[in-house]
Amino acid sequence: MNLHRKGRAALVLALVAVVAMAFRVSWNALRDIANAVGADDTAATLYPFVVDGLMALALIATLVLTGRDRTFALRVLGTYTLASLVLNYVHGLVPKLHDAQLDWTRLADWDPANWALVLLATSLPVGSIYFGSDLVAKVLHYRPAPIPASDANAEESAKTISNRSMADLPVSTSQPVVTMTRLVVPDPVAVDAGKSIPPVKPIPTPAPAAVASIDRGSVAAESPRPRGATGRVPHAARSTRPKRTPDQLLDEARTATADWPLADLTAEGIRRTIHTSPANARVLRDTLRAERAAASGATA
Repeated sequence: MNLHRKGRAALVLALVAVVAMAFRVSWNALRDIANAVGADDTAATLYPFVVDGLMALALIATLVLTGRDRTFALRVLGTYTLASLVLNYVHGLVPKLHDAQLDWTRLADWDPANWALVLLATSLPVGSIYFGSDLVAKVLHYRPAPIPASDANAEESAKTISNRSMADLPVSTSQPVVTMTRLVVPDPVAVDAGKSIPPVKPIPTPAPAAVASIDRGSVAAESPRPRGATGRVPHAARSTRPKRTPDQLLDEARTATADWPLADLTAEGIRRTIHTSPANARVLRDTLRAERAAASGATA
């Protein structure tokens, strides 16, 4: 595990080093392009951070976002990568741009090409403001996708098993054994003759069948048996709530969970809210999630 983490850390450091060197190479070309379109020294120095910096921000957003937001971040990353490539290519084709004392010059001899390149170079900072703000807002408001129904069922099953009451002793205890001892009676001859002691009758030893009956009686007295039903349940003790149909349960579940987020829409929450069985709660959960998915698909 430690070797795996060290390898990943070394890979990330190598990537950061390569990106830093590539940025330094691109920074020279983008600075000269900014000077050529009329930017001052400070603006020309910051111009590469505007273009290549947004590329780094878009790359981080693609690692966090999912779905359409991730596709948007990839498009921003591809667009700014292509724009930086074009400006670096123009910098290599126009030798005048390499002059350190250059204040302003044409980026191409053909007027339409020069206009397009100037428009591209000057629009990138404005695009960075717009696209950068949008990407940051998407990352800050990102919420993970809800757990699929199969995973939620597995999680609820695990919780049910963990909360289920088990027997305290895994192995049933054996019945207690009653040991009968014989009472030793003193010999009347050995007693002092001056004292009259009535003869003591010996206690008879019970037969094995009697011992077995005593064992069963003691065990029955120590371990109470479950009390059976004594008759019909009176009407006063019965629940006054009528049995609800599936449609009534679904209507109650819709009303109770109307303002719930999708992540809280679980079978356990529905069961506790409308007081129904776990099986009905799972059916209601799947139905409500399917309705929300259909509604969101229709909206999109």
